[in-house]
Amino acid sequence: MKTRVLDSWPVLEWIKEKQPVTDIVDTVLEDAEAGATRLFMSAINAGEVYYFARKYQDEALAEEWRQLSGTLPITIEVPTMDEIWDAALLKGKYPISYADAFAAALALKYRCPLLTGDPDFRRVPGLDLDWIGPTTA
Repeated sequence: MKTRVLDSWPVLEWIKEKQPVTDIVDTVLEDAEAGATRLFMSAINAGEVYYFARKYQDEALAEEWRQLSGTLPITIEVPTMDEIWDAALLKGKYPISYADAFAAALALKYRCPLLTGDPDFRRVPGLDLDWIGPTTA
């Protein structure tokens, strides 16, 4: 079974129905629903999707994500203190956002690809990226 961690970037593109990311995320979710893939997301990144949707889109879209997040075949993990320290270390070493550090730390924890299109993750050596973003980033 393949394991992946979801960054907030593909989820935001998916809820905004941006192609081709929407089709890719739909397929990943279908695979998870069928039991072929295990999906994880940090609770920090789930919250990032909510605040970003609310701030830059609208309240209804943010609330739709909030409700939907509990029904999707994604395990949303609340970080432990050790995982918070791991993310803080990544943030201290590499020029990534604090929320991105949680996604990276979770992917490193599970030794699996991070599904993203955010070019900032390319700055973290040893991080396996399942790249679905622009090819010219």
